[in-house]
Amino acid sequence: MKVLVTGGCGFLGSHVCELFHEKGWEVVAYDNMSKHELIRTGYNVAASRDYNFNLLRELGVLIQRDDVTDFFTLLESTRGCDYIVHTAAQPAMTIALENPVFDFENNALGTLNVLEVARRLSIPAVLCSTIHVYGNGINDSLVNGATAFLRPKGPVKETESTLTGTITPLHVSKYTNELYARAYTESYNCRVAVFRLTGIYGPRQLGGEDHGWVANFVIRTILGLPIKIFGTDKQVRDILYVKDAAQAFLDWYEASCPSGLYNIGGPSAVSIRDLLSLLEELTGKYSAAQPLPKRQGDLWWFVSDCTKARDTFGWTPKVMPREGIAELVKWIEKERRLFQ
Repeated sequence: MKVLVTGGCGFLGSHVCELFHEKGWEVVAYDNMSKHELIRTGYNVAASRDYNFNLLRELGVLIQRDDVTDFFTLLESTRGCDYIVHTAAQPAMTIALENPVFDFENNALGTLNVLEVARRLSIPAVLCSTIHVYGNGINDSLVNGATAFLRPKGPVKETESTLTGTITPLHVSKYTNELYARAYTESYNCRVAVFRLTGIYGPRQLGGEDHGWVANFVIRTILGLPIKIFGTDKQVRDILYVKDAAQAFLDWYEASCPSGLYNIGGPSAVSIRDLLSLLEELTGKYSAAQPLPKRQGDLWWFVSDCTKARDTFGWTPKVMPREGIAELVKWIEKERRLFQ
């Protein structure tokens, strides 16, 4: 069996590659090795970007340095594959607001190319969407007062309204991907799953202020840097350990499931305040929080209902936040050179 993973040298993609390699699959990590997001972090950009590349190469994973926006190269690279996992993306709300054309090319155009490749080669595909497609209007009651955070709406199902509240180009590009997936399923009978992923975290996450908030907080705590909080520390999110996330791609394929839309979320929710307390406990360090105005498009409270994924292909998240964050802390402490 052979799988091509777009964005294979990224955070999630590298864990997907590693899992399929461990299961005996032939794996192609297809990645343009862009440094666009990393440049904004202030980390050791070259070492950070090459980290997963070197790890996968040592495992024996085939790495191809090309871009999902190049259709014919992607098509030729996928010939002979049984499955395509599409993790390549522009994931940051801030970058989408600053450069909507860049966001469109990397998210909408790249995904359309993946779907067309899957159609021409008659292979199944999984696309990565995001819980952001629900929009932040679902949390309107939470914005105006801290006490409202004590009255969450409850876990959100796939049938919930989408694009509520104020949307950004990221909302549009991600939701466009979902519509194209539906079109390719209904028009061409392609087998395509769309995963609405919640906040993923774990080892090898190079999180910064634009994306990857859990790792960003851990990195800044370990380095003794102040943490910026946009809005309030009562924001709540279910968080998903990266190895649990990677398992969903394998579980869906092995169950031979039909096309569908699935929430892929964490087993438990944490607030920013909870996370900072846990980090102080795990590291023995305290980082001062710098409160800043809330940002456009951010979610204030979100917890995924993952019942559909469990009932359809048997996937459930297993790693609780304390265990997973402890693993992330150990990795960052070991690899702190990447962040200095």
